[in-house]
Parts: sequence; C-alpha cells; structure tokens
Amino acid sequence: MIGNLETFQDELAASGFPRLVNKRAGAGFQGRVTTRDLGSLRLFSLETPESACIGRERDAVDGENLAIKVMTRGRTRIEQGRGDAELGPADLVLLDPTRTLRFESTASAHVTILVPHRELRIRPAQIDRLIGVRIDGSHGPGALVSVLAREFTRSVTELREAAALRSAAAVIELIAVALEARLGDEEPAPDEGLRDRIAGYIEARLADPELSPPGIAAAHHISVRRLHKLFEDQPLTVAALIRRRRLERCRAELTGGGRTVTAVAARWGFSDPTHFSKLFKTTYGYNARALITSNRARTTKTRTAQPEQDGGDQAGNR
Repeated sequence: MIGNLETFQDELAASGFPRLVNKRAGAGFQGRVTTRDLGSLRLFSLETPESACIGRERDAVDGENLAIKVMTRGRTRIEQGRGDAELGPADLVLLDPTRTLRFESTASAHVTILVPHRELRIRPAQIDRLIGVRIDGSHGPGALVSVLAREFTRSVTELREAAALRSAAAVIELIAVALEARLGDEEPAPDEGLRDRIAGYIEARLADPELSPPGIAAAHHISVRRLHKLFEDQPLTVAALIRRRRLERCRAELTGGGRTVTAVAARWGFSDPTHFSKLFKTTYGYNARALITSNRARTTKTRTAQPEQDGGDQAGNR
C-alpha cells in the first residue's frame, strides 16, 4: 500500500508501533507499506523517503512483541534504550515497539519482523542490552536472518499454512541465535547453561506423556524446587513451556492434515481429548477440529478441480 504520511502512520500504529513525528516530512511524503503474516510472525516491508523521526513511548496491551528491523536499501541511525545504531544495507537491529524511538535515515527500504517476545527465550536483562544495538548482517547468523527476511516478503504468500508455521519457527530460531551471538563470546552463567540443556531435553521428549517437572528434575540431578527457580525469570514456567511446545506441534501437524484430532493429541502427550480441545481453543481462539475441516475442504476442492483440468488437457490433445 502506498500512502501519505497520515495513512503510513496509521498503518504502523495499528500494528503496535508508536506514531512517528517526522520532522522532514512535507506534503509530498509518500511511503509504501506491505504486510505479510508468517505463522506467529508479522512482516512489514517499508519504503520511506528521507526522514528524521521520533516515536513516543506508548502503552502496550501486553507488550508481547519485539521487532527486528532489517535494512535493505539506504542508511539509518536509530536510537532506543541505551543503544545507538548506524545501519547500512543488510544490517539488523532489535527494537521494542512500546519504547521511545528516534531515527534519521536517507531514502530507504527495510523489512521489520514482529516476533512474539516469549518465542525468543532471551532474558529481559539480555534484551535490554540488545535493544538499539547494530547486528552485522554481512556474515554469520545475522546474514541468514537478513537474507530470509528479504526473501519472505516476496514469497511468503506462496507458502501453505503448515510450511509457514515451520518456516516461522526456523526464522525465530535464527533470530534468537543472532541475538545471542551479538551478546558476545562471554561464557554463559551456570544457570543459563543448565536451563538451555533442560530446554533441549524437553524439546526432544515432547511426545512422552510422562514428561513432567519431577522427571525433568531427576534427569538433571536437581530438585523440583531448583528446576522451578531456574525458570522463574523466563516467559514460561516449565509446565507451561511443555504445554505450549506440545500445542505448537499439534497445530502444525493438524494443519498438514491426514490424522484425527484425538490421534494427534495423543501423539504429543495429551491423553485426554476433551482437555486438549479446551486448551487448544483457549490458546489459539478456534477449535482444533476446524483445522481438520479446513484441510478436508481444500482437499475436496483440489480433487474437484483436477478432473476438470484433466478433461481440458485431454480435449486439447485430441
């Protein structure tokens, strides 16, 4: 969408960003905003003229999203928190849409990815260190994020829902890796290293219906109390992390089709179908069975269209 300054600001504000006061915007301001959804991510492709902006701190409903900005053309200087970043093409910066933001840029193009805060698995103190800090997009994990962000704005509409969910998970993981790399080469604190091992242990055993905090604590030779303390400053408790990751696996598998809700729930550790259905709807806002119905409708439509296509081909060959 191409629009004047007011339309441009309204589009950003509707997505959770503060309204920007552009000191260099005249009556001829023209900006372009293209929005794409990729699983739990929202991508904005922006094109702006030369700008000098300030966005005031705003109240967020839940502050659930952080933003990764990837420059694709032009240069910008961005200030937020304690950070002051000079960005060129391919460079990245982590931003908080609820905090005051200042930037100056040449005519530029950039991609902004809204990422659910909880998905990054990075502590609040670490995020404070990363806000407004340049991440090199020319090599390492920063380069992979930069390339994928630019590519997805062009091709995301071609992805089916299951592929989009898996792609979003991969992008989130790469962003987390890029952020962790930017924190430096310091050795992780013992608690952080242990928590990472536990998170990996959980991920590998999500299908085990017996997976629970007592068993996890025993496997790592710590008390249940110690286990809970390790996760007390994290977005999710241990039990909530297990539940959320199982639900995400279920949603991805149900989106792909081919199995019943009960079978998928059981595969990922939910032995009570009624409890699973209620939990799924509470988390995502729609019934798990709706994914099955949607898959069947798409399959029926494809099968109906196929004979017509084949008939047309045969007629053309006669």
